[in-house]
Amino acid sequence: MKATAPPAKRRRGPRLAVLALVFCSLLVPIAFLFNRFPAVYVTDERPEQEVILPERHSPVNEMKQPGRSDAKPDTQVSDTAFFLPPPAIERAKQIPVPVSVQHRNGSSPNVNIRPPMVPSADELEKAKACQLEFGSYCLWSIEHKEVMKDAIVKILKDQLFVARSYYPSIAKLKGKEALTRELKQNIQDHERVLSESIVDADLPSFIKKKIEKMHQAIARAKSCTVDCNNVDKKLRQILHMTDDEAHFHMKQSAYLYNLGVHTMPKSHHCLNMRLTVEYFKSTTLDSDDSPVHKFNVPDSRHYVILSKNVLAASVVINSSVSSSEETRNVVFHVLTDAQNFYAMRHWFLRNTYRESVVSVINYEHIILENLPEFSMQQLYMPEEFRVFISSFERPTEKSRMEYLSVFSHSHFFIPEIFKDLKKVIVLDDDVIVQRDLSFLWNLDMGDKVNAAVKFCGLRMGQLRNLLGEATYDPQSCAWMSGLNVINLEKWREYNVTENYLQLLEKFRNNDDEVSLRAAALPISFLSFQNLIYPLDERLTLSGLGYQYGIEEEIIRTSTSLHYNGNMKPWLELGIPNYRKYWKRFLARDERFMDECNVSP
Repeated sequence: MKATAPPAKRRRGPRLAVLALVFCSLLVPIAFLFNRFPAVYVTDERPEQEVILPERHSPVNEMKQPGRSDAKPDTQVSDTAFFLPPPAIERAKQIPVPVSVQHRNGSSPNVNIRPPMVPSADELEKAKACQLEFGSYCLWSIEHKEVMKDAIVKILKDQLFVARSYYPSIAKLKGKEALTRELKQNIQDHERVLSESIVDADLPSFIKKKIEKMHQAIARAKSCTVDCNNVDKKLRQILHMTDDEAHFHMKQSAYLYNLGVHTMPKSHHCLNMRLTVEYFKSTTLDSDDSPVHKFNVPDSRHYVILSKNVLAASVVINSSVSSSEETRNVVFHVLTDAQNFYAMRHWFLRNTYRESVVSVINYEHIILENLPEFSMQQLYMPEEFRVFISSFERPTEKSRMEYLSVFSHSHFFIPEIFKDLKKVIVLDDDVIVQRDLSFLWNLDMGDKVNAAVKFCGLRMGQLRNLLGEATYDPQSCAWMSGLNVINLEKWREYNVTENYLQLLEKFRNNDDEVSLRAAALPISFLSFQNLIYPLDERLTLSGLGYQYGIEEEIIRTSTSLHYNGNMKPWLELGIPNYRKYWKRFLARDERFMDECNVSP
């Protein structure tokens, strides 16, 4: 008789591995919910940085600048700022309306914004807390808030809360067993209905009878003698649970909102890939006979754009050209990264913009090959900081949230890249031009380096914790990037780039990217201290990426529009009333856009 082999023991390893995989699969959505993983397709390098800038007390060396003030930071500034630094179709020519350039003092006017309704103190506190935690999502959620139209569902929820608050007290009373059972049954019936129906249309036909039965049971419960403290305690408990649940859902919505504004749409990613592939397939378009070589001279009008977004860069160029009377000597230099270089280059080889020419430059390649002594080889887009401004002296007044755009680290190497040029106009890729800018080339800036629109709603004295012990005028206004005229000759004379590198060593806590990008705000302000030439504030209308309620007449008559903020015009979450101005300059007959279903 043959002996049979004993049955093989089941291995526990595979079973444990399967259980571990199941457990991990359950954790992944939770990790995404709490923002533990980055987005896949990043629009650009300007997401809202969720970083609280630390106080700095290290001294900063004096810089070679004319007329620098020796005044110490003012310690009596009442306002304080909280920083949570955390995207060729020609229209009919318009008659250019030159905007005079003049110095304007005082705070930024609020005439552009419709006067809001006066909120209550509770509403102000809720708005402050919401904006501090969630930023521009609060503005977006208020604008898209829907009034609850399902009155019957609301009645069911209200009855359910009241019944739950009375049930524990009624259950303790002697002789009320029948009422206790009735309340419990009605509560279970309401919970079952609400679990299956969230709108009135989904409610069953017999719901009115259920409401009437619950109403009678609640009326009987209220007629009983109970301890009011117990009922009040239960109601407060239910209220706190409801608030926690509402906050959880708001956190979910805010994460999805931030995911939407900080990631590149799938259609845009498709467009970049198609353009890159087509570039290598059709090399005949790329020749050394490009007309850009004919205009690489200081006397031409040179515009510099930092962008990683093909459509955004094309709209800036198209709007500038469409609004210009003369374009024969206009040159646009688009600085982009290696990833988007070939897509950007092929787009501008396929499309022409009147008589102007476009030069696409691989920023990372230029820095690596020609400027190896600089460590900033990565292209950084203009930095945007969410500034929450409130007053200690008048805490009941409504706080303001602004998006402040400043130069990134890459801006400080523009004079090194364009060594032969004397003056350039720097445009952000979220700007469109509606009037001729040719008068800016005749601007006499004197000894100033950077002509910019000042933002006097924020002064240097309010940033004393960020600026450290550097010498600055506490009453001087902040300034905005977006549209800037740069005198490169004065820049080199005052060694602005060298001063920037010194400041970088002072303000950079460590080598991580968060610290590096957070340092852009104080470095930008200190590098151009007393070197800012103020442009007329009517030259650029800012806030179209976060501020609702700007009057249409103000938008139409502005020389340029700046979509600073999270809600960029090329995103579906962009403010609809403002997107139409951006879409006017978007190419419509590009076959790659049709194939990738690009429809901003």
